[in-house]
Amino acid sequence: MKNVTHSFVFLFWVHWPSAGSFGFNTDILATNLINLSIVIGVLLFFGKGVCASCLLNDLLDNRKQRILSTIRNSEELRRGTIEQLEKARIRLQKVELEADEYRMNGYSEIEREKENLINATCTSLEQLENYKNETLHFEQQRAMNQVRQRVFQQALQGALGTLNSCLNTELHFRTIRANIGILRAME
Repeated sequence: MKNVTHSFVFLFWVHWPSAGSFGFNTDILATNLINLSIVIGVLLFFGKGVCASCLLNDLLDNRKQRILSTIRNSEELRRGTIEQLEKARIRLQKVELEADEYRMNGYSEIEREKENLINATCTSLEQLENYKNETLHFEQQRAMNQVRQRVFQQALQGALGTLNSCLNTELHFRTIRANIGILRAME
């Protein structure tokens, strides 16, 4: 029905060249009563059951429905966006808490590792000090033993030299026999 009405209106606005034949005058002020009655008759014939207010109401209702559906869609999108925003905020807070926890755990882990390293270093230093002291003690003992051996060797050489110079062969034989007698008595 709309197509017929549109085509009819289109015919009125198209300029038909006048060749001395029948035509429509589109100037409203210059239109006569016959032309007006023809236009109204044609409109009534082609526009049966269609009233201007009904068309206008339909157009307005359609427009209203489109606007309302657009508003509903926008509200749904807004609600969805708000939900996503809230989820993102919750996730951000969760991530921030985890980051703080990792940071605090990291700091405490660093402090713990630092303490462990200090303790291990102190233990190593104590062990090194003990090894040093043991080495010094061992070296002192070795040096003292070497000195004793040298003193003993020198004393022995001095005593042997004195004995050799003082002993004659007879005294020497008597000392040997006395030592042999002591050894037989021990058996």
